Amino acid sequence: MDTMRERFASVTSRLLDEDPRLAVVLAEIGKDGFTDAAQRHPERVVNVGIREQLLVGVGGGLALTGLRPIMHTFASFLVERPFEQVKLDFGHQGVGGVLVSAGGSYDWPSGGFTHMAPGDVGLLDTLDGWTVHVPGHPDEAEILLRQAAAAGDDKVYVRLSVQANEAPRPVDGARFRTLREGRQGVVVAVGPMLDPVLAATEGLDVTVLYATTVRPFDAETLRAATGAAGEADVVTVEPYHAGTSTRFVNEALLDRSHRVLGLGVSRQELRRYGQLDEHLAGHGLDPHSLRERITGFLGR
Repeated sequence: MDTMRERFASVTSRLLDEDPRLAVVLAEIGKDGFTDAAQRHPERVVNVGIREQLLVGVGGGLALTGLRPIMHTFASFLVERPFEQVKLDFGHQGVGGVLVSAGGSYDWPSGGFTHMAPGDVGLLDTLDGWTVHVPGHPDEAEILLRQAAAAGDDKVYVRLSVQANEAPRPVDGARFRTLREGRQGVVVAVGPMLDPVLAATEGLDVTVLYATTVRPFDAETLRAATGAAGEADVVTVEPYHAGTSTRFVNEALLDRSHRVLGLGVSRQELRRYGQLDEHLAGHGLDPHSLRERITGFLGR
């Protein structure tokens, strides 16, 4: 199976052939995936070098000319480092574009904390109007990338990761998908957290919702899953900072008695970088740890 990032390069290269409005902006990282596309469309594949603020600035400028820019690099260099440009060159200017990240929260542990971005979605939550997709499989990433490219002038962030679920699920770029139904609580698994959540909740009387589009937050499906009466218990399991979506759960259930447990990446930096699976365990996101935390919460 190819990775989400490999799928991004192949799909976007084809989209450049199909849609003359699209342009790709790179900051050195990922350029090899667009070698052929750059030869075919030299005016619409731009590599600005290791200048991430310029990456977003150029994307904003292209958007002002009527193009649909797709900007790509590691999440820490795409959202965190050039955040001012994201805020001003897109939000303030009132134009749209597509940010496509790689690296996730800790996909490349040996790269160190400079290449980790567990706060990216929370940072975008401070801005208005961003759609955020978090696919859990390359097939899902392709569908969401195609939607993002064709999404008029919307502002879209597509968060790619080397973490992936074994099998894809149908995605529509809007709604959560109900994979299990139960009576003792609701667990919302985001993107690549689905397989660990399914393993952790095996045999438990809980509803499992699968979220690949987290902004806008699908309050309607969550409300339906919690039922109309009684106290609702909700657990969110996200591949970025723990509790990032807690506010949205609270808003969705404002008129109901409820409790929320937000699981995800902790704020504490793990300085012994190790391997990806060690980071998952270190943040309590492996199936064993998730089961203990979920059952402890639901056991009241």
